[in-house]
Formats: sequence, structure tokens, C-alpha cells
Amino acid sequence: MAERANPAFAGGIVGVSVVALAYAVTVGTVQTHTFVHVMAGLLWTGTDLFLGAILGPVIGGLSEEQSAAVFERLTPKTAFFLPWMALVTIAGGITLAQRLGMFPNAEPWLALFTAVNLIPVLLLLGWRLNAWSDRRWQVTFAVATAGSLAWVATTIGQFQMTTPAIVVALVLVTILSVQGFGFLMPGEVRMYFEMISEDPDPGIISAIGQQNAKLGGVQGLFQLALILDMVYLRYGGF
Repeated sequence: MAERANPAFAGGIVGVSVVALAYAVTVGTVQTHTFVHVMAGLLWTGTDLFLGAILGPVIGGLSEEQSAAVFERLTPKTAFFLPWMALVTIAGGITLAQRLGMFPNAEPWLALFTAVNLIPVLLLLGWRLNAWSDRRWQVTFAVATAGSLAWVATTIGQFQMTTPAIVVALVLVTILSVQGFGFLMPGEVRMYFEMISEDPDPGIISAIGQQNAKLGGVQGLFQLALILDMVYLRYGGF
């Protein structure tokens, strides 16, 4: 996938994302932390809205062969770009809220958030990629499920209500994560496998690509709702 995306592009996305997030969380100022979180969110939201509102309708008017040709060039890049923008946005936002004191009683909530995200996403990945019988998926699912539920069990006794806007944000992020990592990402993987098969079917690539573009638009709408919630959290009203 990285080869098709361009190794420099793929490596750059991963490297810049990791360095920016690590710097913001560890030694960066609050302003730097905010900038990294907001810029990643803008790039994530803007790309999803572009895919759903602009690219999707354009692709819908093309033939299967033309549509497949677009997705063969686009998908390897979005497969790296969108997940890393999502990860930086989510991780940066949670750590920023904790840093600013806007996320009281965080640990039990984060334990629940982790379990509610990891378990459905891994189940969807196994289903969408037909991997439930794959030993690697089984081990990953078992470890992730046991680990996340153990964290819930050890923190549930400390559970208290947190800021309502944070609860809304966690719900919206869960929806985005399950859609993104449970539906969009496996769709991109399936397109990639079709692309590198001995006899690629443009119809399959086009159909999955258009489904992903539509879902990207839905993601963008949820992201706009999340931005609205973040504005309310930061400024206490409209």
C-alpha cells in the first residue's frame, strides 16, 4: 500500500503525525498542543467533506473503469492520510482537554471509551476482511478485549460524571472511530487487494470506492457536530 501511495508520502504522513503529537503532548505549550489538534481536525474534516460532497458526485458520473482508475490513485493515499489525521485529532483532543482541566474523572471514562471503540472496530475488521478464522486476528482481538475490559474493571469503582460536553464528544468520536476504522479502512484494504489481484475488477473497486466516499461525507457531518460541541466546551455557549 505504501508503495502505491508513494513511500515518501506514506512515511511523511506517519512521521510528521507521530512527531507533532508527541511534541504537543510532552513538551509543547498549550498553544502548540491546540494548533496540532485543531489542524489535524481541520484536515480530517475537510478531506471527508470533500470526498462526500464534491468527489463522490463527480465519481458517480463516471464509468466503472474511470471511477476505478481514480480510486486506484486516491485510495492508497487516503488509507494513510485519514487514519493518522483521525488519530492525531482524537488523541490530541483528549490530552488537551485533560491538560486544560476540562475532563474531570477522566480515567474510568477513557477505559470505557477504549473498550467501546476497540471491540466493535476489531469485530467489524474481522467481518469485513473475512478474518475471524485468522489466528492473527483472533490473538489481536483476545488481547485487546481482555486488556480493555481489565482496564474498565480496575477503574469502574472510581466512575463519576464528567463534563456533559465531554460525554457528547466521546459518543461522537466513538461513532467516527467505528465508521472510520470498522468500515472505511477495511473498504480501502479490500480495494487494495482487488487492485493487486491478477485480474482486477473495476466494478468492485468503483463500488467500494463510491461507498467509502458517501460514508466519508457522513463522517464529515459528524465531525461538524463534534466541532460544534468543542466550541461549546471551550467557550461555554454560543
